[in-house]
Amino acid sequence: MTARFHNICIDCHDPYALAGFWAQVFGCLREARPGDSEAILRPEGSPVLLFLAVPEDKAVKNRLHLDLEPIDRTRAQEVARLIKIGATHVADHTRPDGSGWFVLADPAGNEFCVLRSVAERLQHD
Repeated sequence: MTARFHNICIDCHDPYALAGFWAQVFGCLREARPGDSEAILRPEGSPVLLFLAVPEDKAVKNRLHLDLEPIDRTRAQEVARLIKIGATHVADHTRPDGSGWFVLADPAGNEFCVLRSVAERLQHD
């Protein structure tokens, strides 16, 4: 027997608000109402994201995180867009040759990485 992803769960205090941020990231609709204990996103070509209300605060670095790849812009342009919609800068691990990644955090403090786009990788490979 094997298994497959059903969804990726993200614990947070306010599922509606956090799903709203990620809906902007992925350009998809948020399935929830304010005050709901869960919210769902169904980004095209990606696993379903399920945001769940929990009482605990985030206390340590994520043990699992998302890596994002810009589709129609550069990594720098995507990082700027994500910061504009509510992400915060955590660390820049880009290298002089353009490889590496940029670490951001969503409004709940969950870290995620932004990689180079396919076009950027092809320019340097």
